[in-house]
Amino acid sequence: MTSSVFRRGRLRMAVLGAGLAGLLGTYLVVSTTAASAAEVVVSQGKPATASSTEVPGAYLPSEAVDGNAGTRWASAHSASHWFQVDLGTATSVSRIAINWEAAYARAFTIQFSANGTTYTQAYATTTGTGGQQSIPVTGTARYVRINLTQRALEIYGYSFWEFQVFSGGGTPPPTDPPPTNPPPTGGTRLLSYNKPAQASSWQNDVNCNPCSPDKAFDHDPASRWATSSTTGWVDPGWISVDLGATAQISQVVLQWDPAYATAYQIQVSGDGSNWTSIFSTTTGNGLKDVINATGTGRHVRLYGTARGGPYGYSLWEFSVYGTGGAPVAPPAEPADPTFPATRLVFEDNFNGPAGSKPDAAKWTMDPGVPQNNEVQYYTPNSENASMNGQGSLVVEARRQDYQGRQYTSHRMNTSNKFHVQYGRIEARVKVPKGNGLWPAFWMMGEDFLTGRPWPYNGEIDIMEVLGRNTSEAYSTLHAPAYNGGGGYGQKYATVDLSQDFHVWAAEWDSKGIRFFLDGRQVFDASKETVENTRGPWIFDHRFYLILNLAVGGDFPGPIDATTPFPSQMLVDYVRVYQ
Repeated sequence: MTSSVFRRGRLRMAVLGAGLAGLLGTYLVVSTTAASAAEVVVSQGKPATASSTEVPGAYLPSEAVDGNAGTRWASAHSASHWFQVDLGTATSVSRIAINWEAAYARAFTIQFSANGTTYTQAYATTTGTGGQQSIPVTGTARYVRINLTQRALEIYGYSFWEFQVFSGGGTPPPTDPPPTNPPPTGGTRLLSYNKPAQASSWQNDVNCNPCSPDKAFDHDPASRWATSSTTGWVDPGWISVDLGATAQISQVVLQWDPAYATAYQIQVSGDGSNWTSIFSTTTGNGLKDVINATGTGRHVRLYGTARGGPYGYSLWEFSVYGTGGAPVAPPAEPADPTFPATRLVFEDNFNGPAGSKPDAAKWTMDPGVPQNNEVQYYTPNSENASMNGQGSLVVEARRQDYQGRQYTSHRMNTSNKFHVQYGRIEARVKVPKGNGLWPAFWMMGEDFLTGRPWPYNGEIDIMEVLGRNTSEAYSTLHAPAYNGGGGYGQKYATVDLSQDFHVWAAEWDSKGIRFFLDGRQVFDASKETVENTRGPWIFDHRFYLILNLAVGGDFPGPIDATTPFPSQMLVDYVRVYQ
């Protein structure tokens, strides 16, 4: 297998659809179904203060009121904190929307003040669930404050992407927590999978090849429809699907690319020519919209009349649910594991004699030149990996001239040997210390092996540690809408990981992926939260496992005179349970 087949995603920014990179992180966080049309955000761009920030000069309070879901405020790592926004004048408040990062609050209060000194309580909870919360409140305030008193993750503080204060509105918004809006039940089913689609235009160029209408109905959240960059960045723009027979529609789910509609209709038709609207909004803000609307027709159309930016319209998925039609069932997904999972489906304990090589029946060696400006060469034939005779695999980085480079190391994976969807994936590892060293235990979507480029295949980084600070680790997801330096993940402080072995694990099912270090949950990547705050969830398919030790590069930084060579990553075992 050539080195071009297996790439690292950390700090790489893929070329996405036209205009996508410039739009990442610009979405508001409230679903169009969550807000009354008369409501307005009154907090955006207003002065914000807080009791602390996680690090000086970063994660500032202003970043939670900037309308950008890619920036956030984060507090210091303790239990009691507050965040406040000054609306500038006494304002009638109707709702608070909070888009939490993984470090959310279980217990908090919302308070109002006219003068910034005397406060009255407007809301309180001890059962916060994080994610995207929409909290109905009533009252008049110039200052709106959230007092945070109990953390969900005890080793961190608090963090949210956006804190929005709304005014106006006549329709009661959702309660806290908002409904998850699962697909309707009671005989309803997905009607739109692999059905014929049409659109006002579609993009087919180097940036989006092809982004044809059928991509919105293929049940693949890593492919998308986009209007043409040469003729389609205009209003109106539309996409429609032929369900094959008359259907009773009960729900439509839209997963927007950043090129979203602020004003659009959902329409139905019996003949594909005469359309009736069953839903409309003028306050669309992208990401995921779950629309509970009823209508009868063979054809369903999204009809956009106002764009959320200078580009056109684009959808990762357009899913229609209901009864009737002529549905085709999408491929069945495996059942969710029950945790703790106990059925062992893959294991390597590295118990071979000293000097023996990794088991070729389980592992594919992955030699060649790396990515991310790393300086090592991954040697073939396991030259830099062997058993130590004491129950561990030794992956060794060396100062060694090889193929025009001055350093060598090792990378291997289970491609074409073992692939998995869902379960508990774990490894017990001891990492090396030293500037520029970068050990990792991670996974890649198996469709990478058949030509789907990164990050559309998906990448799950269970463990990454930087040798310059082995008292921190990272767990991160990479997908088309969040990758490289913008990946969805968590850095977490811990003990010096280079002093002993530690167990990293991911528990993965159709609801998300929870990451653990030595049995302690360090990050919860909820599918629902990701879809509503960052973009499509692309991890419901098979992946393969990877172990490697990189040297230098964009993320860990350069080696220097203090970096020890040889340096070793020790792996006690790798196991997968379902």
